[in-house]
Amino acid sequence: MRNYIKDISDWYFTKKTLPYWGILLLDCIGVTVSYFFTVSLIRFSGETTMFDHGQLPLLWGYLISVFIYCVYFKLFRTYVGVIRYSNFKDLHNVIAAVLLASLTNLLISAILINYDVASIIMFKPLGFFFLFALSTLGLIFMRMMVRILFERTRSIEAAHGAFIYGVLEGGISLAKSLVNQDVKRYELKGFVSPTGDFVGQSLLNVHVYADDDNLVNIMKEQNATSLLISPVQTNTFREKQNLISALIEADIKIMVVPDAEEWDGKTQLSHNLMHEVEIEDLLPRDVIDINMAEISDNIRDKRVFISGAAGSIGSEMVRQIAHFKPAEMVLVDQAETPMHDIRLMMADKFPKIKAYTIVGSITNKELMESLFKAHKIDYLLHAAAYKHVPMMEDNPAVAIQNNVVGTRILADLAVKYKVGKFVMISTDKAVNPTNVMGCSKRICEIYCQALNAAIVSGKVKGVTQFVTTRFGNVLGSNGSVIPHFREQIKSGGPITVTDPNIERFFMLIPEACKLVLEAGTMGKGGEIYVFDMGKPVKIVDLAKRMIQLSGARDVKIVFTGLRDGEKLYEEVLASAENTKPTEHPKIMIAKVREYDYETACRNEERLLEASYSFDDMEVVRIMKEIVPEYKSNSSKYVVLDQK
Repeated sequence: MRNYIKDISDWYFTKKTLPYWGILLLDCIGVTVSYFFTVSLIRFSGETTMFDHGQLPLLWGYLISVFIYCVYFKLFRTYVGVIRYSNFKDLHNVIAAVLLASLTNLLISAILINYDVASIIMFKPLGFFFLFALSTLGLIFMRMMVRILFERTRSIEAAHGAFIYGVLEGGISLAKSLVNQDVKRYELKGFVSPTGDFVGQSLLNVHVYADDDNLVNIMKEQNATSLLISPVQTNTFREKQNLISALIEADIKIMVVPDAEEWDGKTQLSHNLMHEVEIEDLLPRDVIDINMAEISDNIRDKRVFISGAAGSIGSEMVRQIAHFKPAEMVLVDQAETPMHDIRLMMADKFPKIKAYTIVGSITNKELMESLFKAHKIDYLLHAAAYKHVPMMEDNPAVAIQNNVVGTRILADLAVKYKVGKFVMISTDKAVNPTNVMGCSKRICEIYCQALNAAIVSGKVKGVTQFVTTRFGNVLGSNGSVIPHFREQIKSGGPITVTDPNIERFFMLIPEACKLVLEAGTMGKGGEIYVFDMGKPVKIVDLAKRMIQLSGARDVKIVFTGLRDGEKLYEEVLASAENTKPTEHPKIMIAKVREYDYETACRNEERLLEASYSFDDMEVVRIMKEIVPEYKSNSSKYVVLDQK
């Protein structure tokens, strides 16, 4: 029987839609059946009609009626929709068209009576009531049957039995969206209630189960091969590490759906928006609430400059800031191809925003000054920097020339051209740095903070507010550990981890960027904001989980030893000893030693001069003088700390 249902529906359901004329033909057939069924009802009731005069009046009456129905079908466009997606509005149009057609037929009958054309009188009022009722029910029934047959066919083809994790608004919305999908990928087998609500009851004709140790066994018994996570329960599910492990071991796929920003829970959920869970989806992290209205007020109609606009953080900043409708955006990066991608993205997604994509280095003072002069910047977000620890450990002179000098050029131009706010993105590696990269960023912080203090004190004439933000590793950034592990797994391993005890803080790029914008909004100048990154994650545990998710069973983990300048543990940035709280629970103000502006300038000039010698030891020696807490780790520069 199942194959028979599938066969008779494939002619239609393998096509996109039924042609307009096909739907109109079906409606005419429905009216025809209703017309002749009404004839039978009236004759059965014993009422005398024109049908007693022969077949010709019957034919004329039928043709007139169907013509009138077709006119109203045209007026109400009852045939233009996709039948399998018929909704209340479509049914309303059908009812209105049939009702008006019946009334028009009744009116014409009355006119024909007045002209004594009795031979083609169609019905008396009772007959038209029957015709209206039967036609309406017939057309609605036809649409319902097509929809039921479609859903039944798609259910037959469902590839995966699935449970939904979550029962309230998110779970129900997800289930309904799956039912309405064009091609069903999943057959709903049950709900999982993480809160215990509705356990033992039924929702949408399936059972609700508890989130307990027996869940995986129940899913196996129900032949469920996928668990779909409601967007509302994403953060709750991340904390269920034992359940996650059990699901992976049982080869049950974990599917996640977009957050509320991407899916409102009401519109149809495209299968393309769902994806099998990745390591980024499973790392425990708290919900971050941001005052988006205040950020919008701070950026809307402003001229915004973003350095490093093609990088992982910079490109996300471009996307987020564009949503706030700035007057124009000046986007700078020295990477040509990624900048071309940014240009295409802006033209495609934000065509109404004036976006200038500039290929160039922030160390090119002449180019930067021409941009400041031409665009009269209101808000500057500085994300450009060399960030890779091992690379900068081998190239300290370049770290100075790009990170330190580039930051100073932008900062000085911001003051000269009266930029309202300058937000610099720093790193947690600037806290008690153990490597060149972290120390170079700390020197950038020192200069910006000293320049802000000089403006406040009146030593430097300006209006710019300098705000610095620090945070740790972001998931999925260029060169980060997760893409690297992914490539190693793809090639069959091994995964290389520097040390079994090494751990890091992680945050999603969009979350980090929102916090940067929030900090930039609340900052009044001179602050160094640090973010609460949540719980640290052991890199070896991260590697193990990624191997599990990949389904690989023979990928090994190899420990290679700490790289030059690498720490086992990042500093705990959110402790009461080294931070002060703000009104945002995830953002703190760092307590740091401050430098006067003249000293900061002399230090940078010494560093720049030394960098032209490309003498690594001399450059790093001066860096250690400027930042006494800089102690090298697993590096050739350790000898400088022993003097």
